[in-house]
Amino acid sequence: MTLPETVCAFHPDRRAGVSCQRCGRPICPDCMRTASVGFHCPECSRQGRQQVHTPRTLAARRDPIVTKALVGVNVVVFVLAGLRGGGLLEPSADVQIDFGLVGYGFTREGFVGVDTGEWYRLVTGGFLHADLIHLGLNMFLLWVLGSALEPALGRLRFGLLYAASLLTGSLGVMLLDPDALTVGASGAVFGLMGAMVVAQRAAGIDIWQSGIGVLVGLNVITTFAIPNISIGGHLGGLAGGLLVGALLIELPRRAAPGSRRTASVAAVVLVVALAAASVVASIWASGQYPSVL
Repeated sequence: MTLPETVCAFHPDRRAGVSCQRCGRPICPDCMRTASVGFHCPECSRQGRQQVHTPRTLAARRDPIVTKALVGVNVVVFVLAGLRGGGLLEPSADVQIDFGLVGYGFTREGFVGVDTGEWYRLVTGGFLHADLIHLGLNMFLLWVLGSALEPALGRLRFGLLYAASLLTGSLGVMLLDPDALTVGASGAVFGLMGAMVVAQRAAGIDIWQSGIGVLVGLNVITTFAIPNISIGGHLGGLAGGLLVGALLIELPRRAAPGSRRTASVAAVVLVVALAAASVVASIWASGQYPSVL
């Protein structure tokens, strides 16, 4: 038996991709209005406006401030590392050794790594880059993906998505290659790609036609095809982004109309728990020799 397709409540000739988070009516992509949680239909969007917003206020809401801040921090860290090294084309190796992600390693000063209590490496490694090309590629993808995801998710949820993806990427490194010094925002960026896949599927968008499916596929192939690329960091970040995207987007969307706010809060709590669990698991995995998997 073939079930009839759900059609848009405002355009009966169009297939609905999602339901309004407020009233529950099915809506097509043209009727989707970005809300603090998911999407509203045009009617609920109009009803929810209790004040007149100036163009400046609306522009501020769309402004991806967190994305800009993340790009800025990465660039500043790269410049500072370059000043300590041989310039922008040759960042300081000492900075990477002192703050890059490694489970355990040995330097002139002795043993270093997450296993020795340097837990900060789980985060700081994600803000260091090996060279200008490495930085440029990651920042380009961060800007493109963040500019689309942050206005849809909101700043808090987008920040949680980035942080959780970075930490699940670090966990992937600790599980697969804990003795390798790893740097780069790639794990977090892979997480953004995973969340974008979830967001577009929830909106009824074909991920292959939009290009995000091809982007993810090519990056996964590159991860395995090119030497010296962190497989654990990339796959860990991608898995984290898919999971966080499912929690922040799909969980509220699939909840009953009257309980969607509760589901949204629960999703945020679960994402925080995932990030914390990734830290704990990474600390444990860093002490397993030579590796867990």
